[in-house]
Formats: sequence, structure tokens, C-alpha cells
Amino acid sequence: MSPQTEPVALIGSWKLAEVAEGAGDILQLTPDKHNGLLLYDRCGALMGTWRANANGLFVAGASGRSVSDNDAQECRPGPELMNPAWLHRASAFRVEGDSRVLLDAQGGHVARLLPGAKPTPGPNLPSPAGPPVVTDEVRRAFAPAAALPAGLTPSRRDTLLGRWVPVDARPGRFGSGGPYVELRDDGTWRGSDGCNGEGGQWVAGPAGDFLATSGPTTVMGCDNVPVGVWLSKAWRAGLDGEVLVLLDAQGGETGRLKRDR
Repeated sequence: MSPQTEPVALIGSWKLAEVAEGAGDILQLTPDKHNGLLLYDRCGALMGTWRANANGLFVAGASGRSVSDNDAQECRPGPELMNPAWLHRASAFRVEGDSRVLLDAQGGHVARLLPGAKPTPGPNLPSPAGPPVVTDEVRRAFAPAAALPAGLTPSRRDTLLGRWVPVDARPGRFGSGGPYVELRDDGTWRGSDGCNGEGGQWVAGPAGDFLATSGPTTVMGCDNVPVGVWLSKAWRAGLDGEVLVLLDAQGGETGRLKRDR
């Protein structure tokens, strides 16, 4: 693992700099798998999840927002408020001295993260966690993932794009529609577990590297197929012929998908 792409180096509280919008905002990244991202900006606080791996991939997605009493135009509800453009673009990172740099898919600069930030939330905003502690358990959680099994072809970004359905989803099991995942070119994914809409962000890299976040979903109960969980637990993706195989950090399968034809 290169010191320039050690994922645990992202854990901490950071002040945004050299960014198109949001300079001075504070980004807090913790090891929490469910609410590990807090972004404090002039409109309140954005909550979400993030993932990174030892090859320098990074992806983050929002799951909710606490809004302050700021009634400025830019703080009114809308897509940009829930998903800042710079955060959406960030798909890689590197360590530069005591700062961290977020990069886009082409390696272009997105933002610099400066250390030492201290969030000071106001009314109706979540309190920041204490200084994150990087334990041995945390380091193990971010350790390099197992390599793809020899029988799988490493997926590439272009081979992942499109709509996929679970291999074992039986016809007629779902009253209307069915479980699916659509990996989009803009780095988002949309899907359904068979009765609840799902979505998030995704990124792919060399050797079958694959990371995704899974955002909020509705909670209708059914005999569902947890495709969002499959994605959010995957660290690599490979092709077994025309079947997409998602694997966790230890190399165990989280799910199998086929093209929706």
C-alpha cells in the first residue's frame, strides 16, 4: 500500500480549500460505516457515507441533511444542496504532506483538505464526533481487498455501465417490476430491491476495484433482493462470462447480476 493512497489517512476533520465552491466548509470523515461523513457548510450539515481503498479510489454519497435557519437562495431544497458538485466529482484521492487531495475520474484536482478543522454546529445541526481514532480494527477494515479469483475477468468502468438484474430473480416473484441496478455514466446508480427504490454513487478502478455507497431507501416490506447491500459491501467486481460478480474484501461473493435484456 502506497503512503500516498492509504485510506485511513482520510479519517479526520478537514477544511476545504482549492475547491470551486465551499472553500472553508468542514468535512469530517470517520470510520462509521453508516454515517461516516459530515459536511458542515453555510446551509447546515450534510450527512452521508464514504469509501476509499488502497489504490486511491474514493466515493461519497449523501443520506440526509440538517438545515440551519439560513434562508439564502442556495440553501433552499434542491439537488445541489443534497449533493454538492465537488463531492459528486470526487472519485480518487492522494496524500500530500499533511493535506489530502480529492481528484476526479480523469485525475483532475477537485479539492484540497487541510487538517485541524473544528466544526462548530449551530441549532438543529448534528454534533460532530470527537477526534476519530484509527485503531487496528479500523486499519484492517481498510486493508487491501483480496484479489479477484483466477476465473473472473476484472471489470472496467465501461463494462459495468448499464442495467443489471440478479441472476436468481425468479420471474413472477414480484408483483410489478423487480430488483435491478443501473450503473450510470455520471457516477450514480439507481435501482430497486423489488419493492423499494435505492440509489447511490459508484466508482471503478484497475484490477476490478469497485466501490459504491447506498443512500436512503423506502421501507416497504417484501421478499426482496438487497442489491444496494450487495453494492455497498463490494470491493471488487469481475465478470464470469456475461455475469457480473461482486466480491467483498475477503473475496466472498456479495451477489451476481446479469444484463437486463
